[in-house]
Amino acid sequence: MTVRRSTVVAVCGHESDGGRAVRDLLDPRVSCVPGGRELFRRVRASRTRGEDVCVVPMTLGRDPELVADAARTLLGLTSRERAGTVLAEPFGTAEHLVGWLRAAAARVPEDRALLVSAPSGDPFADAELFRIARLVRQYGRHRTVEVALTGGDPDPAEGVRRCRALGAKRVVLLPAAWAAPPVPDPGHCEPGGPLLTASATAGVLDARVGDAWHRRDRHGDDGLSRGLTAAHGHGHSHSHGPGDDHEHGPKDHGHGSHGPDGHGHGPGEPGRGHIHGTGPGHGSDDAGHADGATGVPASAPATPAAARTSSVSHVLPPSRSLR
Repeated sequence: MTVRRSTVVAVCGHESDGGRAVRDLLDPRVSCVPGGRELFRRVRASRTRGEDVCVVPMTLGRDPELVADAARTLLGLTSRERAGTVLAEPFGTAEHLVGWLRAAAARVPEDRALLVSAPSGDPFADAELFRIARLVRQYGRHRTVEVALTGGDPDPAEGVRRCRALGAKRVVLLPAAWAAPPVPDPGHCEPGGPLLTASATAGVLDARVGDAWHRRDRHGDDGLSRGLTAAHGHGHSHSHGPGDDHEHGPKDHGHGSHGPDGHGHGPGEPGRGHIHGTGPGHGSDDAGHADGATGVPASAPATPAAARTSSVSHVLPPSRSLR
């Protein structure tokens, strides 16, 4: 597959502290921005210079809102600007994150407890981290696997105390995010990261960009319709009236889009208009690859969209490798 030369814009959310935690892992030629107006301005500036642009949501699987917000923001571009812009599949899914954590856990001695840590997000992102940690324990060899939320509850210090209360003499802090928090209790805790090396990150990013242009060139798919539905099912389920049931996250009450300033926007002008996104499913049809120095697999096998909304126990049987 021939990869089109383009400007790559990595859009970042709470998993990377707005991008600050991921910049050192990215090639300097990759633009790293938070969502909203910063993303809109960066893409518009590149398109004004005549550059094709691929936007990659840098979630590791716990921030589907980042994908949907990026899609809504890109809808604010003019039709000419959008003609040279694509939205890639997210850098990682929850299934990928489970695989990366399992690979990291495999390097930790069995007598250690694992403390899976990540920055706190909304309640649903935090709950997802508990589910991910449970799968890491289910298909791993460590008896104790606990969760810590930087800026949330339980925080890393409390996580270490819980592991100790369960009988662990040593605790390894496994980051489920782009950066690990400081070790809260060096006497009993040690770092177990990073989750991905720079070379592994580059490999996955290249795969996402290549697949995005392939879908555009072969199928005319710019990724926006798929991106708009990425957060469906993330959060509370509620009804909009008779015969109109949708699932929305905590940010999705109402049909206005969240453009660069938190409101809908029409073509060419962020912050105006309303868009209610519809489109095909929100799964990924790619399985990116990389070969990080730590031996972390870059991606779990591709999973059909329908399977991602159900239990992933069939995706991660005990005997199956995630390479």
